[in-house]
Amino acid sequence: MATQKKPRMDPLTLEVVELIGSVVARYHEEYEEAAAEHALTGAQARLLSLLSLEPLPMRRLAQKLKCEPSNVTGIVDRLETRGLVERRPDPADRRVKLAAATDEGRRVARGLGDSLNFAREPLAGLSHDEQLALRDLLRRMLDA
Repeated sequence: MATQKKPRMDPLTLEVVELIGSVVARYHEEYEEAAAEHALTGAQARLLSLLSLEPLPMRRLAQKLKCEPSNVTGIVDRLETRGLVERRPDPADRRVKLAAATDEGRRVARGLGDSLNFAREPLAGLSHDEQLALRDLLRRMLDA
């Protein structure tokens, strides 16, 4: 059985892929640094940021973070110990526990967002129309 070789990536596609990788790497690096300034791991910071928007069930958090629910339980436990997150019953189904950011947790999440300048500063150099075009292209790539 003969195996078919994949065609080589053209230079433009390769450059775009490398640039996207560089953007992602710089974002993660800055995110980890911002998290560390608040004595958080990157995973804790991401979970806290999600919960600052709305309370979520543990299973939904695991889906959003692309990890196992047992991992989310440990992260929530550590954030709860610090007073940044609390568990509460879901009003729609009292068998389900929601994780929710406390007032202090929302304050810390805002501080995290305020310290993420990597994306904000370069995007400020783009016009509104360029930002819209970039957003639309990224959405199209993700939907493909």
